[in-house]
Amino acid sequence: MSDQQTRTFEELLAEGASVPTEGWDFSWFEGRATEERPSWGYATALAGRLGEAGAVLDLRTGGGEVLDFALGRALRRPPLLVATEGWPPNVRKATALLRARGVAVVASPEDAPLPFADGAFDLVASRHPVRAPWAEIARVLEDGGTYFAQHVGPSSVYELVEHFLGPQPEARRDARHPDRERRAAEEAGLEIVDLRAERLRVEFHDIAAVVHFLRKVIWMVPGFTVEAYLPRLRELHERIEAEGAFVAHSTRHLFHARKS
Repeated sequence: MSDQQTRTFEELLAEGASVPTEGWDFSWFEGRATEERPSWGYATALAGRLGEAGAVLDLRTGGGEVLDFALGRALRRPPLLVATEGWPPNVRKATALLRARGVAVVASPEDAPLPFADGAFDLVASRHPVRAPWAEIARVLEDGGTYFAQHVGPSSVYELVEHFLGPQPEARRDARHPDRERRAAEEAGLEIVDLRAERLRVEFHDIAAVVHFLRKVIWMVPGFTVEAYLPRLRELHERIEAEGAFVAHSTRHLFHARKS
């Protein structure tokens, strides 16, 4: 019997509520939750593009972990490297991590215009932006420049979301549909070179993993707290104890667009 299985509901809740949520390092979930990875290998693919770029912007870099990984595998470092992030704890974490890579981290609110000149970059990258600011991406890209990103798709992990919130309206379920994002990108003046989507299996093996996930990915169940959702958490804990891992499915799509 695993350590998680011998711990009480209250102990697991306390642990999930205490783990720091800064950055996009998900190593804490090892042994407690799993998620299939998309076949295209975004961070490795980004490394290849970084080796050919001159001026790079990484949007919504989180704690800088993905960009750091990619730069560590790039054949060369671009002469100009900038990353943006809106959440102050992540700004601090990304700055500390990326300074040695020569990356300037700029604090920029999620919905604010990007604080850069028109045509400043030949590559804009992003992993899991909440919303892609298409007009701003097109503005800061030079002619012929590339947007290369991995987005969260529609109804991602909604088996978990709807356990807590109940059935969601179709408009919310499909808000991140790749066809909708394709249209928005094209309206902003970008040409879609490649767009791929995959649905991937996710497993939560204990309620601490669920709590930490919902605290970390705050838009899944807005306003989530252990206290507010205690009955639903207990119900899910008992289900995992009786049936095994709670299974959900994430959706991801890869964007490769070019400014013509």
